Amino acid sequence: MRSGNPLLFVGFLGIGSCLLLAFLWAPSVSIEAFESPAAQRLFYWHVPAAWAAFIAFGALFLGSAGWLFKRSETMWRLHVAGSEAGLATGLMTVWSGCVWGAAEWGTPWDWSDVRLNSFGLLTLLATYVVLGRNSQPDGVETRDTFAAFGLYGFVLVPITYIATRIWTIRHPGPVVATGDGGSINGDMGLLLALSALSFTVFIIGHIQASMHVTSLEQRLEKLQRIADKGA
Repeated sequence: MRSGNPLLFVGFLGIGSCLLLAFLWAPSVSIEAFESPAAQRLFYWHVPAAWAAFIAFGALFLGSAGWLFKRSETMWRLHVAGSEAGLATGLMTVWSGCVWGAAEWGTPWDWSDVRLNSFGLLTLLATYVVLGRNSQPDGVETRDTFAAFGLYGFVLVPITYIATRIWTIRHPGPVVATGDGGSINGDMGLLLALSALSFTVFIIGHIQASMHVTSLEQRLEKLQRIADKGA
């Protein structure tokens, strides 16, 4: 269980099953309300992926803070895992959103929409942290730099959340937890909940697996330094 592989497997299985159910079982939406009703079925992938991305960015924030203030190796591994998981689920969210936007809006992206751009910046932040860290030698200064990006970049998370509610331009507003019961029926809500649960299991497994791999890499580097000194 330390590697997270069982959770990854269960998460993948759940995500795949929910995506299949989205196209084969979920009720159709009103044709009058959507330009492309079939593309709306990506909703069951897009929204849970964004939810999982926020969990990953939360892990990135905690890991970054833990390294900067506590110099904890465990927190540094959490920083690494959070950035990698955030990149994976962030790209899932952006990709599915672009596909839906191209079908529904006639354009994959709207540069005037705050929600789209703030989440896009979050994904770019994760990309920068992952690629930048992998291109630099491991050390205190390198860790401090990327941990600072992870710490202060987290401000984009509440901006993205707030933008959904008060700056709705092209991106739809919230359909669950709105105080009025939401705008999806029982079957849709059930599938959305199952997909969110699957993505949650997936992201926890992803973070565990990444932390385990980083731990093994650190052990290998330590053994390599010992071997170099002995030689």
